[in-house]
Amino acid sequence: MIKEFTDIQSLPLGSVKMNDAYCVNALEKEVDYLLAFENDRVLAGFRLNAGLPTSAKPYGGWESHLIGGHAMGHYFTALAQACVNPGISESVKLKLRQKLSDILDGLSECQLENGFLWAGRVSDPENPEIQFDLVEQGRGNENIITVAWVPWYTMHKILAGLIAAYDVAGMDKALEIAVKLGDWVCGRVSGWSEEVRKTVLNTEYGGMNDVMYELYRVTEDKKYADAAHAFDEEELFDRILNGGKNCLTGLHANTTIPKIIGAFRRYQLFGRDTDCTRYAAVAMAFWDNVLSHHTYHTGGNSEWEHFRDDDALDRNRTNCNCETCNVYNMLKLTRELFKFTGEKKYADYLENAFINHILASQNPETGMTTYFQSMATGYFKVFSSRWEDFWCCTGSGMENFTKLGDSIFFRNPEAVWVTKYLSCELSCGGVSMKMEEDVAQSGRVTLDVGCDMTLLLRIPEWSDGFAVSVNGVPTDSEAAGGFTHIEVRSGDVVTVSLSPKLEVKELSDGGAFALKFGPWLLAAKLGKEEMTQTRTGVAVAIPEKSVSDGVLELPCTLERLKSEPEKFIRRTGPTEFELAGKTFVPYYLVEERYGIYWKVK
Repeated sequence: MIKEFTDIQSLPLGSVKMNDAYCVNALEKEVDYLLAFENDRVLAGFRLNAGLPTSAKPYGGWESHLIGGHAMGHYFTALAQACVNPGISESVKLKLRQKLSDILDGLSECQLENGFLWAGRVSDPENPEIQFDLVEQGRGNENIITVAWVPWYTMHKILAGLIAAYDVAGMDKALEIAVKLGDWVCGRVSGWSEEVRKTVLNTEYGGMNDVMYELYRVTEDKKYADAAHAFDEEELFDRILNGGKNCLTGLHANTTIPKIIGAFRRYQLFGRDTDCTRYAAVAMAFWDNVLSHHTYHTGGNSEWEHFRDDDALDRNRTNCNCETCNVYNMLKLTRELFKFTGEKKYADYLENAFINHILASQNPETGMTTYFQSMATGYFKVFSSRWEDFWCCTGSGMENFTKLGDSIFFRNPEAVWVTKYLSCELSCGGVSMKMEEDVAQSGRVTLDVGCDMTLLLRIPEWSDGFAVSVNGVPTDSEAAGGFTHIEVRSGDVVTVSLSPKLEVKELSDGGAFALKFGPWLLAAKLGKEEMTQTRTGVAVAIPEKSVSDGVLELPCTLERLKSEPEKFIRRTGPTEFELAGKTFVPYYLVEERYGIYWKVK
């Protein structure tokens, strides 16, 4: 009889070393970028607003605007994650740790007497908190260049970076700064009337509920939880729980997802003691809605940052789909929901979105990252510049590529879950394992086990077969809930045999199809003709024009292609295919114009 396991936990970020060649390069590029930052420029905006002398200028793009400091908050988190990443040499870790320590010392000097800490441009030097005043007066987004933009969004990033520096990298100075800044937040929100609170919540505030719950978790001081409650948007939670068609229509996706992460954090901290099951229900209902009605096969969602109508994915394919921050945040939410439920659907998303959006979001030559990823055919990926953009996705991108080993393994005192099949090494609290993935070539994944354990192996939906052997002997393992359960001992070699299948995937509103082979979403290579860019929003770079009508003349009907794809799609390499004169390869590897979705002529 299969045993049910509870109390699933994620592993510390320092537990997994990536050996996958693509991930190794991605980490190297990210670390090179992190080390290239100049401390004085990181601190410049904070020093200016504290009245301290500085000859340095803040970084460009969004970092020189009203929300300066938002990308630096992500930067603090990325540095903390890099400090514990086992894929980085000890000598480089020392450099990263020293850089983070020096920046924290600088931030401490910049913190005002009341705890306030701010790097964004200030229109009134006598009042560094002016943006927060203006948002309370209902003037948020009135003029995002000169008046007020989204100061609470930025505050979330700064606080999150400080907490990560303490929680992940063990920097006590970071907690001292975060506590003082948290006290400022508490003082600010305690003065809100209900009318002012609702006014503030109408302007994007990131995950302020989440980060204040996190501050409560690490300090156990209830005042921070009380402040977090002020950012819990109950009307939004009701809207999600009530559901119904198009209940997310028009919502800004990356404004909404962090609010739901915060709601679920409230359940995690208080659900066993109080009537907080509502917040878990909100998170699960939201996740189901996004995955069922708003998600492309990359794992990304949204068009020009917003949720559109349910099942309107095909008609909303443009050059501004799938903001990368959305996937960053959906993965954070999904990780917590998997820990809560152990349900395979969450593990499926963790793998799919990681491979087909996150890996696709970094330029493997420069290390720079995407804002949008076009779902319309004939466009190309556009990456941030090194020092002049600092979009929100530049910041979350720094985090993404310093935590590539996140959510591959989970554990409780009795078992270890394997949710993704990637070449890596696990070492944590007496549990060790080396995994080698060769799915495209041989269909095998090999796990060298370094301790006695119960192993739960995810049965992927993209494989036609799933067989397990231990030391060359087929097992009679039992499967439940989409995971095969086996008992292994130190020294065992577990071999997982998979049969990645070629599939035709359609959007929920019909009209367009994509190809997927095993875990890899495929895209047709369309050349590098006129890869010119333009700008949208607040200086966000996007591809200017498409070079394709997105139509394929198939050698058969779409229904026939769906039922017998191998008959009409020629395999020309381990993960390369040809259809209707087009060459299809894994989307995350494409460095030219591409077509994921196609219509039939």
